[in-house]
Amino acid sequence: MKILVTGAGGQLGREIRDLSDNYPYQFIFTDISDLDITNLALVKQNVLENKVSCVINCAAYTAVDVAESKPDIATIVNVDAVRNLVLVSNEFDIPLIHISTDYVFDGEKSTPYNETDKPNPLSVYGKTKLEGEQEILKNAFRAIIFRTSWLYSNYGNNFVKTIIRLGKERDRLKLVYDQIGTPTYAKDMAEFILNNIQFISQHEKPDIYHYSNEGVASWYDFAKAIIELAKIDCTIEPIETYEYPTPARRPCYSVLSKKKVKQIFGANISYWRDSLRNCLIQPKKEII
Repeated sequence: MKILVTGAGGQLGREIRDLSDNYPYQFIFTDISDLDITNLALVKQNVLENKVSCVINCAAYTAVDVAESKPDIATIVNVDAVRNLVLVSNEFDIPLIHISTDYVFDGEKSTPYNETDKPNPLSVYGKTKLEGEQEILKNAFRAIIFRTSWLYSNYGNNFVKTIIRLGKERDRLKLVYDQIGTPTYAKDMAEFILNNIQFISQHEKPDIYHYSNEGVASWYDFAKAIIELAKIDCTIEPIETYEYPTPARRPCYSVLSKKKVKQIFGANISYWRDSLRNCLIQPKKEII
């Protein structure tokens, strides 16, 4: 199996790269400098020349607040590029694995979101990610969408690295406690995908699964855990969302149900705080 990984410079892509030597597959890792997936001809050329047999699309425009003022750019990456991947994967009859987000929901529920719940995104980012999903569900022959939430890693820009940096610079930080979700360690998700790649690639039609770590937390809870586990002397104070206005609206509750992914894949999913501890003790300390 030859697997094309797009967005390989991001959090999930780099975790897949780190794990790739443990699997009997040939990987082709690309980022924007290697392959512009907004260019249909280039995508087709890459798949053809490399004889790709599966695509994992980790590429996305994830700057949630910036997307509010740059909807065109978000659409190009999160919708148009996905359409290109669908067209090429259909032409060569290869499976497409696509990563989406909990931000397709509005947060009005008080129980975990199932795959069949109706999306209603509040932000440009969420809307464009939903449109990308719809491109797949309407047009792809063989594809799997994995929605995840609050992704973090040793790599890239993310909440964990931001809190560690700010915690070392300041004595006190204020974080919202009325937005609830589940932090997800990108390495856990990368392992899940690679461990199940053969089964995933055999799916005959497009489908959606939810994958995140277990448990729930607010951004306040998440920040407190980061500070405690990283042994940083900084006080974390709880505030409400209205006290920290942002350009993009976030869902107040976006916990994802993992019932389906457990039933179909037999997934053994780690508790979010345990995974956070594992992330912080990784030896390749780009995170520090």
